[in-house]
Amino acid sequence: MFFGLVKGEVGAKGRRKAIRSVLVVEDEPLVAFDNEHVLEMAGYKIAATVDDYAHAVHVIEEETVDLVIADVTLHGKKTGLDLARFAAGKGVSVLFVTGTCPVDAPEMALGCLAKPYAPRDLLAAIDVLDALLRGKALPRFPEGLHLFEDAGWR
Repeated sequence: MFFGLVKGEVGAKGRRKAIRSVLVVEDEPLVAFDNEHVLEMAGYKIAATVDDYAHAVHVIEEETVDLVIADVTLHGKKTGLDLARFAAGKGVSVLFVTGTCPVDAPEMALGCLAKPYAPRDLLAAIDVLDALLRGKALPRFPEGLHLFEDAGWR
């Protein structure tokens, strides 16, 4: 399932990445574990893996987070939309990973990656976001990635 991943790929070929630290916010334990594992194997620092708004907000306030990967559905009363609004207010980039991308997602996120997705598609989506944040040419989009080029919060 994790073919083609090499530990420490972040920053390969001397490139400076904009996204180094990732907060995974996911209410499905197996998906959360898979995301964390794939990201760690690719060399990203995992700020935390949490399943609710309150814990995610705490991590954003206390840790260095370059990207929040968030599902829309979370444990508790607050949703991934609430979290994305908070993160955007702090200047932290957001990628939704969800079955159905919310209509107002462009106001608070860089893009949506449709579930289900392969691990390589998650990494490719992050590469696209990293290039966008660095103002570089965008690499090939993975299947299921929808980028919001006119995200209102940027």
